[in-house]
Amino acid sequence: MTLVVLGVLMLAASGCADFTEQDRAKDAGAFSANNESPAQQQQPRPSPTEPPVPPPPGPCVDPDPAVIATCLQSTAAVMPGDDQGEVTVVAERTTGKIITTKRYGPQRVLATAPVDASGDGGLIDFAFSPTYDQDRLIYALITTASDNRVVRLAPGDVPKPILVGIPKGASGNMGAMFFRSPTELVVATGDAGNPAAANDPSSLAGKILSVTSLSSGANPRPRILASGFGSNVSLCPSATTGSLYVADQTATEDRIQVLEPSGPKVLWTWPDRPQIAGCAVTSGAIFVSTTRTQHIEALTEPTREKPAITPPAVVLEKRYGALGRMVALENGVIQFATVNRTSGEPVSTDDRVVRWLPPSSTEDRT
Repeated sequence: MTLVVLGVLMLAASGCADFTEQDRAKDAGAFSANNESPAQQQQPRPSPTEPPVPPPPGPCVDPDPAVIATCLQSTAAVMPGDDQGEVTVVAERTTGKIITTKRYGPQRVLATAPVDASGDGGLIDFAFSPTYDQDRLIYALITTASDNRVVRLAPGDVPKPILVGIPKGASGNMGAMFFRSPTELVVATGDAGNPAAANDPSSLAGKILSVTSLSSGANPRPRILASGFGSNVSLCPSATTGSLYVADQTATEDRIQVLEPSGPKVLWTWPDRPQIAGCAVTSGAIFVSTTRTQHIEALTEPTREKPAITPPAVVLEKRYGALGRMVALENGVIQFATVNRTSGEPVSTDDRVVRWLPPSSTEDRT
């Protein structure tokens, strides 16, 4: 995302607190952490030179200073809205809304797509146009009544189809996408609950696709970059090494892979299936978030000089409940979203987005 886009989103998220009618209607209650254990992580704190911002009244105020978005419906993709990670842009999977906000709000809807949110479908992911500051276009991966598809969202217009016919299932719809270049959108698709389709070259399920026709209409079939992926597929490109990592869930294990010219290469597997839901790369480490075990775990990113993989270490444990997607910023900060409304035990401020600074590589991660 360009700095111009970041500036636009910062302006969109600024202003006094103005919670929605839905927020006002929520029952007020004291905050309590989800299965909270003693903190084992370093949290970003406000600068002592800056006066604290007084919290607004209402049930959607979380006392944890790391929480920058509250009272969201079940989340999917998350993206930083500024270069410090204090503003977030998050997808509400079940409502089809793309929302930008920051701590104490307000929440503003940047775009909305009609979605079928049954099972794990809905608004799955989104990506800003590389020329968003001029065209205000957002690309979204969504579930409809008939399929999963990529659409283009423009202000005041209906969604325009870019890629249709991605198989839809009762589960296995969650995928991901990002612009690898101004002319290439990389799209990862789930297996739609049918593992055989992931290895079928005639199916768009369980694939990583290269989409280069970005106008609406009868677009050509995308190029298949890799096959054989399971459910809840997430992508995490590394700005340092240029590698593209892929996390997914299968019937026998969760795993993290790296996409190589010869195909996907498995880096680590989790036979206990913690339900990996997101991944992010920063500061020489690959981080994964889990839904069932409510962890963030870290693996050292392999390099040409140090290709060995060490066992993952838990760096955040059961502090915010069930975790979903995550994203890393260049400054080492990670934003991640919770999915407590559908997969956990929600508290009064769920679902939330958290701004989190991982422990440094020299700190004890156990």
